[in-house]
Amino acid sequence: MPAPHDCLTLFLPDEEATTRLGGWLAPRLGAGDCLLLEGPIGAGKSHLARALIRARLGRIEDVPSPSFTLVQTYEAGELEIWHSDLYRLSHPDEVAELGLEAAFSTALTLVEWPDRLGKLAPPDALRLTLSQEGEGRRLRICTSGRAGLKADLRAEWGAQDA
Repeated sequence: MPAPHDCLTLFLPDEEATTRLGGWLAPRLGAGDCLLLEGPIGAGKSHLARALIRARLGRIEDVPSPSFTLVQTYEAGELEIWHSDLYRLSHPDEVAELGLEAAFSTALTLVEWPDRLGKLAPPDALRLTLSQEGEGRRLRICTSGRAGLKADLRAEWGAQDA
């Protein structure tokens, strides 16, 4: 559980803002970084992941939700990106079969429904929780001790302490 002082909140008024945030995050992340994407169905987890992946690839590419395949991988130059959707898993032991544990240290990993990871969730992962708010989305982001990222979110996105 992240420390409360390590978390920020910001409002994304529309899908375009969510897309911009994905593009903003993309160059700030690399191998060994993990984003745990939380929120109910329809909150924007896949939208944010798709925007981040496309920005990191530097091109428009079909980025399907991994709801049925469980994991999709992408090559962004030297960086491998793993996008996983664990909604259909029923036990954390099933994660071992996907190879996610190894990817946590070698790739940029984006994990939807991270509660399915149980104790396998990386302790230094960024935790992003999306929820509907009016026509937009509220994002709570726990920065896992990354002071620079936290300061940039405040300065460039108007993020406030959660």
